Amino acid sequence: MKKEQILIRISGKDRVGLTAEIMGILAKYDAQILDIGQADIHSTLTLGILIRIDEEHSGQVMKELLFKITDLGSISIGFSPISDEEYEAWAGRQGRNRYILTIIGRSLSAEQIHAATNVISAHGLNIDAIKRLTGRMSIMHPEKNVRACVEFSVRGFLSADEKQAMQKDLMAMSSEVGIDFSFQKDDMYRRMRRLICFDMDSTLIQAECIDELARRHGVYDQVAAITESAMRGEIDFKESFTKRVALLKGLDISVMQDIAEHLPITEGTDRLMSVLKTCGYKIAILSGGFTFFGEYLQRKYGIDYVYANELEVGEDGKLTGRYVGDVVDGRRKADLLKLIAQTEHVNLAQTIAVGDGANDLPMLGEAGLGIAFHAKPRVKESARQSISTIGLDGVLYFIGFKDSHLGEQGKL
Repeated sequence: MKKEQILIRISGKDRVGLTAEIMGILAKYDAQILDIGQADIHSTLTLGILIRIDEEHSGQVMKELLFKITDLGSISIGFSPISDEEYEAWAGRQGRNRYILTIIGRSLSAEQIHAATNVISAHGLNIDAIKRLTGRMSIMHPEKNVRACVEFSVRGFLSADEKQAMQKDLMAMSSEVGIDFSFQKDDMYRRMRRLICFDMDSTLIQAECIDELARRHGVYDQVAAITESAMRGEIDFKESFTKRVALLKGLDISVMQDIAEHLPITEGTDRLMSVLKTCGYKIAILSGGFTFFGEYLQRKYGIDYVYANELEVGEDGKLTGRYVGDVVDGRRKADLLKLIAQTEHVNLAQTIAVGDGANDLPMLGEAGLGIAFHAKPRVKESARQSISTIGLDGVLYFIGFKDSHLGEQGKL
């Protein structure tokens, strides 16, 4: 018996049980479902169903569906025949690679979404689906609107060079219109991240611990001058670190405890850590800062690994101006990320790295998902994705969480 394809389009006021009633009619005539999709915006439903059915039954199916929709009121229905050739051409396009573009801001405007979708279309990609990941905003209480996130599922073929070009265009777009973005291939690794590694200073905390120690010891200006010299490329990280630590000689370690207890925690850190621990992620701090402060955060959040620099303490309870062991620099951070992944039996594609400085770039490059967080311009330009407009919990949206998934952990 000859069969045909019919695309059914239903839109209007949503109501409980509508899809079940439609499916009941289709089931009566043994219709095969080739594709189905539904969206609901402000209680307004859009439902699409592509069916394959015996030709002798198609007219009756459409008649019964039309009667049902008419009885319900406030809903419209349409039918389109789809030829075998049209269907095969459409099905063939579904073999293209799928990517996920996530955009985030304090709020999202039409201008910003226009800019993002322009980049998508300019690179020949087609949008399959659009999904909001954040909760609905309040109009009456705008102070509660702290973030907005939309996820685009797109399809198309991109060579390595084309993907790099799109990444560059997205980075320019994000700077121009003031939103953050992540562009990832939609594969099994994106959905199965297991290890996340953070820089500490200016990432988990809004401070540079060596600067705080220098202020307490009255040597901040000297330490800052060495830092500036290193940033100009006049000396490398290890040399600058050694010189700065030497200036801390004689500082009583009791000062470190006081600084730790008053560390300014980055916005969104509490929420992010709660969700990550609940979902079983392994968490590491890989820092060019100091172990003392990393271990304080470890106790606070239940962090699994801390690798940072150990300050030497004399018998008198004062810093000696020296450090113990190897310096944790950029290359060391990348090596530690790989070592922890190996220890935890995690594929590198399942890892995430988050940091703000140039010494974080090696680990951002090694991780499956490298995120520049409120980073310096050079770091942001080199990263594959960045967060600059909201808090650290923006990482959750880049790994696919919705606010509705998060329960108590998702509350502000």
